[in-house]
Amino acid sequence: MALMMLIILILLAYFMGSIPFGYFIPLIWQVDIRRHGSGNIGATNVFRTLGPAAGATVFALDMLKGTIPVMLANWFIGNPWLITMVAASAVLGHTFSIFMKFKGGRGAATGLGILLGLAPDIFLIALIVGLLIIIVTRYVSVASMATPILVTLAFISFGRPLAYTLVAALISLIIILRHQPNIKRLRAGTEPKIGMNNVIAK
Repeated sequence: MALMMLIILILLAYFMGSIPFGYFIPLIWQVDIRRHGSGNIGATNVFRTLGPAAGATVFALDMLKGTIPVMLANWFIGNPWLITMVAASAVLGHTFSIFMKFKGGRGAATGLGILLGLAPDIFLIALIVGLLIIIVTRYVSVASMATPILVTLAFISFGRPLAYTLVAALISLIIILRHQPNIKRLRAGTEPKIGMNNVIAK
């Protein structure tokens, strides 16, 4: 029975993670987000293309794709190792969406949602630090890559379950790998900063 519940939750997490809100929300403005900006369906590209309201909506929904499966796993299972399997499935769904031919976002927002479900205190720290990095550098991508590393170190420092530390490290690796195009643009000096938006929605 427990194994069946775990399988159901893993599949549910992947399915929820796969829902491409970053693609669907822009359709309200009749915009295919893949044809604008970086071409990515993440909240940052939606923000740059369609403005704060659309970007914030996508960000919140992408976060929930991580928070809800983790909370369900904590409720029905409770074992940290099994919860991390569900968490990893949500991130994999977001970054390799079954609805987008196994393409997707960078994973930062969904990873932050998972963190909210696993450790609300560390989530708050990560949110504050991430915002500070964005304010100082004006690069969302830098905050998206630096914050997961900080979260992993926080799990170690605070003595949280090893399972959570390992999944934080795994999610950090996935996020950094998915940000390779951003890293190339940062090195070339062509990565857009906050404020360098090309908002097409009025």
